[in-house]
Amino acid sequence: MNYLVAVLGDRIAAEAASVALEKEGLPTQQVSILGKGYQSADEFGLIDPNETARNQVKLMASWLIPFGFAAGFTFSVITGLNTFAFAGELGNHLIGGLLGAISAAMGSVIVGGGVGLLVGGRDALPYRNRLKAGKYLIVVTGSESSTRQATRILRQFEPESLQGYQSP
Repeated sequence: MNYLVAVLGDRIAAEAASVALEKEGLPTQQVSILGKGYQSADEFGLIDPNETARNQVKLMASWLIPFGFAAGFTFSVITGLNTFAFAGELGNHLIGGLLGAISAAMGSVIVGGGVGLLVGGRDALPYRNRLKAGKYLIVVTGSESSTRQATRILRQFEPESLQGYQSP
C-alpha cells in the first residue's frame, strides 16, 4: 500500500484538489481530507509518537522501578556500605533502594522511548502540527500507479509539502 500526503493551506484548495482527483478517476475511498470540518488525525489513524513514547515509558517504569529498588536495597545489604551514617543500617539500605529506583526510572525514560519524546517524533508529528495550524492534508492511498497519478494532479495545486510513503 502506498500513501501520498499533500499539505494545502486552506479548505478551498483541499476541496478543489479532492474534486480534481475524483474527476481523474481516483475512487473517493482512496482520498481522505484531514483538517477542520473533515477527519481529524486521530480519526484517520495518524499515530501521535509522543503518546506512544509516554505509554512505553510508563510500561517500562512499572516493572523497572520496583526492580531497581530491590537491586539497590540488595546491593546495599551485600556490600555493607555505611554511606549515610546518620540514617543507620536500615536507613542506608532504604536509601540504596531509593537510589536504585531513581536509576531505574531514568533507565525507563531512555529505554522506553523518552529520548524520542524529548527530542522529537517522526513524520506524524509535523503533520499533526500543520493540522493544528489550520492547514489541510490530502491523503491518497492505493497502488504505486494511483499515487503517481495523484502526485501529478496535486502538484497543480502547489502544496506546501508533497510526500509519498510505502507501507512495509
